[in-house]
Amino acid sequence: MLAPCEIAVKCVLPSVRAMIAEKLVNKHNLNQAETAKLLGVSQPAISLYCRKIRGKTINLENDHDIENLIERLAERLAKSKLPYKEFVLRLCEICRTIRAKGLLCEIHKVFDPSIDIENCGICSTPNSLACLADS
Repeated sequence: MLAPCEIAVKCVLPSVRAMIAEKLVNKHNLNQAETAKLLGVSQPAISLYCRKIRGKTINLENDHDIENLIERLAERLAKSKLPYKEFVLRLCEICRTIRAKGLLCEIHKVFDPSIDIENCGICSTPNSLACLADS
């Protein structure tokens, strides 16, 4: 059995990073090296994100809430040095929102066919939204 966070690491985080990278490069006019440094990845990874070769497992671009959260994070990254803890908390907020909306369920089912996504509800329970609230 795989936990939702394991699926998020494999599929969601690369897609979120790709969206953040795209915004930093195209909207905030950072170059790929600057963007890579802000996201803690390599410049070639940013190139792959921008060319939509990496980070395309889950399409989050049509979800208004996710788009807003990613835009706010990209803007904060572009404007100032974001403390590590705030970056992690914002990234976790994006992931929790994706999970709570059920956007991870179908992908989770692909990785773990034993999961009954119709009756699971793990990601949409109130406690799952507060996984880092006490940090």
